[in-house]
Amino acid sequence: MTRKTILTAAITGNLMTPEISPHLPVPPEQIARQALDAASAGAAIVHLHVRDPETAKGSMRLDLYEELVARIRAENSDVLLNLTTGEGGRFIPSDDDPKLAAAGSTLCAPEKRVAHVEALQPDICTLDFNTMWSGQASVINSPRNLEIMAGRIYDAGVKPEIEVFDSGDLHMVKDFVARGVLRTPLMVQMVLGVRFGAVANPATMAYLVSQLPEGTEWAAFGIGRAAFPMLAQAWLLGGHIRIGMEDTAHIAKGQHCESNAQLVEKAARIIGDLGGALATPDQARAILGITR
Repeated sequence: MTRKTILTAAITGNLMTPEISPHLPVPPEQIARQALDAASAGAAIVHLHVRDPETAKGSMRLDLYEELVARIRAENSDVLLNLTTGEGGRFIPSDDDPKLAAAGSTLCAPEKRVAHVEALQPDICTLDFNTMWSGQASVINSPRNLEIMAGRIYDAGVKPEIEVFDSGDLHMVKDFVARGVLRTPLMVQMVLGVRFGAVANPATMAYLVSQLPEGTEWAAFGIGRAAFPMLAQAWLLGGHIRIGMEDTAHIAKGQHCESNAQLVEKAARIIGDLGGALATPDQARAILGITR
């Protein structure tokens, strides 16, 4: 029997810009439409951020999340919803006094970062274990804050998707498992190709996979030009896959993608050509142990 591969469509993210990707969805109605179309194209999970409709920058506003979730659920009650908790973790040190936050910093209390998850109770939400540099900003996810967020996520009845950006993140994940903060079996997403993070190549992915706790359901993806090569590599190693306009602006070299659905369709063709098959939302729930 052909194993089923879960495809997550990462619809908009918070760092991609309309200048880089001219078809990037920004207001909730655009994000919802692209999420619905991606689901129709084969995505079992849609990974969702919201953006300020005026500035197009990443946002944590609950009303935007409420509108986005309502628009998707009005047309599709099956696709799994995966809300980010990544917003609120960025710190940009001031040039004059590095201990003070410069403009653009979003670092905030862990309770605020999961407030929309507690309110909306999606199927899944991300829990980022990375502390690293991202451009001129540092991303900070302290063990204390991650423990608070994990507890609140579980209390809300939501499954955390653990995101790791390098090998040290995975070592901390295993410490959390050993202390009972994270519950197994885990759902892990490995991010490759972020500058100063794990390199997007087969050897790096294989090493990370070798370090996962037994029974983990995992996926991996690459950023930019590594998106489709790492998608194929993840399938070859037995994992699940992710693609979307959060991760890449292009459907092919020099050609902007027009939608998330277009990216999902290409991913589905690749997996089919390799002999695989995409999971339906119900199959994804069974694989991940999500019962509600």
